[in-house]
Amino acid sequence: MPRLKRRLFSSGYGATGNRIAAPLNGQDADLQQCKPRQLPIHFEQDIFFFIPGNKALKILAGDIGGTNTRLAVFATRGRVLEPLVAQIYSSRRHTSLQDILRLFLDTHKPDFQGAAFGIAGPVRDGVGRVTNLPWKIKRGQLAREIGIPQVWLLNDLEANAWGLNALDSRDLYTLNPGRKNARGNRSIISAGTGLGEAGLFWNGKQHQPFASEGGHSDFSPASEIEIALLQYLRQRYDHVSWELVVSGMGLINIHDFLCVYRREKIPRWLLEAMLGGDAAVAISRAAQEKKCPVCTEALALFVRLYGREAGNHALKIMATGGVYIGGGIAPKILEQLQDKTFLEAFFAKGSMEALMRDMPVTVVLNENTALYGSALYAEARMNQQ
Repeated sequence: MPRLKRRLFSSGYGATGNRIAAPLNGQDADLQQCKPRQLPIHFEQDIFFFIPGNKALKILAGDIGGTNTRLAVFATRGRVLEPLVAQIYSSRRHTSLQDILRLFLDTHKPDFQGAAFGIAGPVRDGVGRVTNLPWKIKRGQLAREIGIPQVWLLNDLEANAWGLNALDSRDLYTLNPGRKNARGNRSIISAGTGLGEAGLFWNGKQHQPFASEGGHSDFSPASEIEIALLQYLRQRYDHVSWELVVSGMGLINIHDFLCVYRREKIPRWLLEAMLGGDAAVAISRAAQEKKCPVCTEALALFVRLYGREAGNHALKIMATGGVYIGGGIAPKILEQLQDKTFLEAFFAKGSMEALMRDMPVTVVLNENTALYGSALYAEARMNQQ
């Protein structure tokens, strides 16, 4: 059985039991170095993610998001992946990815032969634009910056799709088991700073990840309160997309709407928490602690909309092979996702309900999946050369 060798440096607990945190108050943070451990990985023989090679490679991988930028150097050999050094940076504290790369390279002075970066935005012709940052990332410029020609850019959800097989059972939580031995296309949807969507095309022998910008498609309400939400958002935005309701800012938008809709004032303690930190986190925490009825309703509506759009995306690409719920928000609201609200909304597709119930639905708990995927993508491309 092939194994994946890696250190855990997620937002969960590492092999040492120490909490490994993301940047606090906008500060950059070192990722604690945990002892490497061997993890049993159940590779599907029909998955192409790993192109085995005999070359020992060192790869610089990046997950470039609107909130955080994660960088790591991995040692790889075929189906072995081990992080050597890693660090998280607060994206908004830096003017460009090049600035972060210079800092990372100057600090750690790593050795590597190839690099790949998952970008939270569309990537076309070697150019990526981060949707929620004023960053334009060019493959050629990065290659010159880091001094090697083998550099690739891909969409961050495509990178997530590549990284799925680098996860074990501890990184996944099943919401719906679906049909036994399910096969076919797969989908992944991830709410975080924004809303990312991607797919994995099944050609009968293997899966091929592909990017999507479906999170920016038109929001479609399905109830009276959702129609009122759409009308409220249309007064604030020229285009109301799913990202404006299923993301961190989406939860804030829903809460703001409900305060107006219910004619409720924001409690002083909640307002201070929202202004003093991450407003979405403050709303979510107040809902989970049942301290604010409007927050509780906001989170419940958010979960329902998340389930509906996950189902929309899965149905459009016939994701009979499985649906993955990724991103930074899902693990933090796992209790709410386990409630019937999410799956009811996911299943509610009229005559297609039976098809939807057959789709396995799984929450991705490891926030470094895109980082793993970027490394595996670069390894595959280098082994093809």
